Amino acid sequence: MSDPAAIRAHYGLDGLVETGLPATPVELFALWFTQALAAAEAGLLHEPNAMVVSTVDTAGRPSSRTVLLKGFDERGFVFFTNYESRKARELAENPNIALLFPWHPMARQVIVTGTARRVAREETVAYFRTRPHGSQLGAWASAQSSVIATRDELDRGYADLEARYPEGEQVPAPPHWGGFRVEPQSVEFWQGRANRLHDRLRYVPAEQDGWTVERLSP
Repeated sequence: MSDPAAIRAHYGLDGLVETGLPATPVELFALWFTQALAAAEAGLLHEPNAMVVSTVDTAGRPSSRTVLLKGFDERGFVFFTNYESRKARELAENPNIALLFPWHPMARQVIVTGTARRVAREETVAYFRTRPHGSQLGAWASAQSSVIATRDELDRGYADLEARYPEGEQVPAPPHWGGFRVEPQSVEFWQGRANRLHDRLRYVPAEQDGWTVERLSP
């Protein structure tokens, strides 16, 4: 099928209602994430922790890319990257950010808007040590977002690092690499419904404390 306008997806009837919702968006996200993990284990969903990260440069031009979520709690959502990458440079100038979890096989999306701040260096090092050896070397080998002449240039750099830090030897965390924590200012939960009358519930900060839930028209 070559015509995008001819593609039709039909959503289920299960809805999202305000009754019985958790008090915080992180609690509901944890529930949905657990269900996304189950869908992944059943072969229905690929990489449930994949999210589209959108940033804005100083001229107001947006850019997006897929990044893997590596942690979340009441403080926010954490991912790791090269601090010299395009997204990190843009966040240094403008910390406003959006995250989108596209759980299409479940007819669900979660959209987080907020601000991003670097995590503590200790948190970065602790996470870096959990990464596979090859991924640790890759963090050193790639000058993320920079222009390179050929793929061979990247592969040679990786091979040099592999010789310097063979399997089993501890690789230091690069000083130019680390985490960002996104502190949410709003979190929208989107559930697909029949006839495009989807459910959209958005958590926003309450006037006093805690969170308020708003229903958005689809």
